[in-house]
Amino acid sequence: MDRKRIALVAHDSMKGDIIEWALYNKGTLTKHDLYSTGTTGFLLERELGVPVFKFKSGPLGGDQQLGARIADGLIDILIFFWDPLNVQPHDPDVRALLRISVVYNIPTACDRSTADYLISSPLLKETYKPIRKFSPEEYQQSRNLKFLEQIKSYEDKEEQV
Repeated sequence: MDRKRIALVAHDSMKGDIIEWALYNKGTLTKHDLYSTGTTGFLLERELGVPVFKFKSGPLGGDQQLGARIADGLIDILIFFWDPLNVQPHDPDVRALLRISVVYNIPTACDRSTADYLISSPLLKETYKPIRKFSPEEYQQSRNLKFLEQIKSYEDKEEQV
């Protein structure tokens, strides 16, 4: 069986739900490496009785730390029980985390039903490399080249003046 690196995150109002879900799926989750933002990770570690790698709390930069891990290919699955009915003070960070999970095409669940589908997928037991039709690296390289062209164009105009 291939160990996955699973990130578990929850807004404050959803922490009870993710704990309940994780306890229900403890047998499966404990076969994988678990990552989480601060408080959620602390609660999961205590309730599951297994180590959880903890980033900072979401509002203190944990969402960005997790997003960086996704961008570096170090997280395989994101399960994020977010609260869509309450405004979060760090909402831009949450949107950025969800955006980066889509950019890098990692399986992402934002609710219990989708998390149930992910955790019960036969692909969880196999090596799985997400297929990306969009390459973030190639995109960045093309942006860099366009930026260099703009700078050169600007420098050429400055020399003419």
